[in-house]
Amino acid sequence: MQLLDRVPSFNFMGRRRGAAALSAILILACLVAIAARGLNFGIDFTGGVLVEVGYDGQADLAKIRTALGDDGFDKAQVQNFGASSDVLVRLPPPDDTQTGAQVSDQLIGTLRNVDSSAQIRRVEFVGPQVGEELTEQGGLAMLFALVLIFGYVVLRFQWRYAVGAIVALVHDVVFTVGTFAIFQWPFDLSVLAAVLAVIGYSLNDTIVAFDRIRENFRNLRTGTPEEIMNLSINQMLARTLITGITTLLVLIALYVLGGEAVNAFAIALIIGILVGTYSSIYVAAAVALVLGASRMDLLPPKPEEVDDMP
Repeated sequence: MQLLDRVPSFNFMGRRRGAAALSAILILACLVAIAARGLNFGIDFTGGVLVEVGYDGQADLAKIRTALGDDGFDKAQVQNFGASSDVLVRLPPPDDTQTGAQVSDQLIGTLRNVDSSAQIRRVEFVGPQVGEELTEQGGLAMLFALVLIFGYVVLRFQWRYAVGAIVALVHDVVFTVGTFAIFQWPFDLSVLAAVLAVIGYSLNDTIVAFDRIRENFRNLRTGTPEEIMNLSINQMLARTLITGITTLLVLIALYVLGGEAVNAFAIALIIGILVGTYSSIYVAAAVALVLGASRMDLLPPKPEEVDDMP
């Protein structure tokens, strides 16, 4: 902690071009992955039947897939869920001739015929219409949040800083979602909630940095905008690192000890915290600087002169 007592003098803004090139490459890779591979949407968005099964010993996935195929479940996705004795089976939405309950009952019967020790731990069914509505509403929620954040930052600071904040948030969201597309991790409602939480975390970090920039613009008489932004970010570096590290420790513990049910949520937040810390330093302030942010933008308005003459 003694290393954080002194304000460092890292030239963050001097390296903004290299950081911008790195961000552009990573974001492009994420966009290509999203467009080419798409997201591995969970049952919350696609609809379908999901069954979690536990066995006394190690589950034979190949045998389970063969039995499901013979029983008409050709499109069933079978995978381990945590331990080798736990299995997750996911099916697409049933056709109009069967209900979700009928499909799940038939699926459970097939699984128990493979191994009588099968214990059904969870059964979920989401209709395709509900999945489409959740997808649409989730996207609208994220878009609505970004619009409100832009208005808030404009009112609190100035439009250049609002653009910087929004670019940083879009950067964080695209990187987090793109990582899930690259590795094809399941993307469900818990991951969407994590992405929205990342927006809040990254915005808080950015607002704190902007507050310090405004304070230094008003108090310091000398220095270019780049120098003052560098000083402000260095002054906030200790706070940023402590907040990020303590948050990451909690999330790592959640990932390790929370089980498969919260793993995707924890991974999304871990990625979001890391990239959000980066963007609050190298993206938000850098964009505002490129747009011509200056001391005059954040100075308090001068009080109107009042004539004492009657």
